[in-house]
Amino acid sequence: MRRTPFRVPRAAAGFALLAVLALLATGCDSGDDWAGPRAAPTPLGALGAGFAGPSPTPTPEATITPQPGSWKNVHPPRGYRVVLLTAGDDRPTKTLVRAVREWADAEDVALRTVRAEGEPDLLPAIDRAMDLGPDLVLAVGNTLVDPLATVTPHHLDRHFLVVGAELAEPTENVTAVDWGGASFRGEGLGMSSTYDASSFTPARSAAAVRAGVAAVLHGLTGIVVWVDKY
Repeated sequence: MRRTPFRVPRAAAGFALLAVLALLATGCDSGDDWAGPRAAPTPLGALGAGFAGPSPTPTPEATITPQPGSWKNVHPPRGYRVVLLTAGDDRPTKTLVRAVREWADAEDVALRTVRAEGEPDLLPAIDRAMDLGPDLVLAVGNTLVDPLATVTPHHLDRHFLVVGAELAEPTENVTAVDWGGASFRGEGLGMSSTYDASSFTPARSAAAVRAGVAAVLHGLTGIVVWVDKY
């Protein structure tokens, strides 16, 4: 019997095509899989001895002042799912947003962004961020403080990190990173007398993001991480 010379290559090509289609159907980027459940994220690396001070487990609503760089060896697991929740176009907020995005790129974080479009959209934006099912909602923008204070006590299963501001009475699921030139607390109190927009430098913003995430990953939540020194 005479063989058809192209039968084997055609079959191989068919199998290759099926394999590609199967890969596309199951999702080719496992590092950005937001659909399925996952275990609690495990940090890569440990906090330095000077991160939490003499008490390894700060009390709720406590303020800790980590030693500069005591968070530098902590990294999120690959594919860590973070929603950047942002509001406002002021320069400090833009600097923080840039710091979050640069951190996410450097750490192979799965990052999505939810932007609140004006005051009426602040509460809906928080809902949209939670609906994505992230490991962490990372919020920047002073106008988000009061809406977060309203929402977060009702979602204790969600982790929130506020950078460059803080909630006056945070629940155990809300962590903040602050410093002398920031410290906005909302509740109609107006801007802090120590507020200084120039303190939101790229270097401090980058340190604040890393220090805050390091605290959350190690279960040090419901506190304020003070980064006057970085």
